[in-house]
Amino acid sequence: MSIEPFSDDQARALINLEQRYGVWMAAEQTLRELPYDLRRKTVGGREYLYEIHDRGGNGRSLGPLSAENLTRFTAYHQLKTATKARRDGSRDALDESGRLCRALRVPMLAEAAGAILREADRRRLLGGHVLVVGTNAMPAYALEAGGFLRDAPGETDDLDMAWSAREAGDGVQILWDMLKSVDPTYTVKMERTFQARNAKAYEVEVVVAPSRAVTLSPSDKPSPLPLPEQEWLLNGRYVDRVVVCRDGSPARIVGPDPRWFALHKLWMSGQAKRNPLKRLKDSKQGLALLDAVAQVMPQYPLDAAFEQALPQDLIASYRSWKRGAREAPPPSW
Repeated sequence: MSIEPFSDDQARALINLEQRYGVWMAAEQTLRELPYDLRRKTVGGREYLYEIHDRGGNGRSLGPLSAENLTRFTAYHQLKTATKARRDGSRDALDESGRLCRALRVPMLAEAAGAILREADRRRLLGGHVLVVGTNAMPAYALEAGGFLRDAPGETDDLDMAWSAREAGDGVQILWDMLKSVDPTYTVKMERTFQARNAKAYEVEVVVAPSRAVTLSPSDKPSPLPLPEQEWLLNGRYVDRVVVCRDGSPARIVGPDPRWFALHKLWMSGQAKRNPLKRLKDSKQGLALLDAVAQVMPQYPLDAAFEQALPQDLIASYRSWKRGAREAPPPSW
């Protein structure tokens, strides 16, 4: 077996982490989508309702304080108060789950990546706009498999994301606004404009499939070059898991289908232009993940339909793995 199953305590802690994160993040999303504030103002002896945009009190009038606007004002403040209470009330339990998962040494993510992914989730970008690709997706695959992936190298000190939106936005800088809200020190690397780096030298790289490149605003940053092989990572069913970071904070990972991700890794390991150290890592991750899919992930079948969908570039890697795959007994857990 290429999987070391989680203990009962580890599995229970991860389940609780995911449930508690869902409650907390739903409140965070609701709060972010609410106006900054609604206030009553008296102008020229008449009372108006204003929508406030920022701490400076800037905003716009929503009209006189009619019965309709008064109802809107009351409903807004009731919802905001209740949502804040739900968010704050769920935080202690979520923090406890994070500390427990960290103590139990489950698969973890770097805290810098976690901060970006939480903000992406708060903005409802995960899955619909961005996917986690590269090594940082591995903890999610371990959770999907229900155990540790043996012989699969861990994270590197960067975050790889793929733009995945199907439809074009309104021209706003979705990625750049998100990154700068996490850390205003992020700057785009002049020589590699698909990468951004912050003051602590943490790097974020963005890639995109040609079919989705047209949906990314030309003014957004980082600015990825379309890569044909990224089309493979849009296939199948995405994995969606909540993991713990090394500082005990939670983060949600939405990543490519593990079958396609693994074969993409094996394909990369055979590219001569790839850094030799990364090629070895790619090979180990791809083989370990495909073994895990075959052994404990029946939700991702390696059947005839999947094999028929493989492009020519991936067939050799798949057949090579299949010839070398060990006959494993059904898991006893």
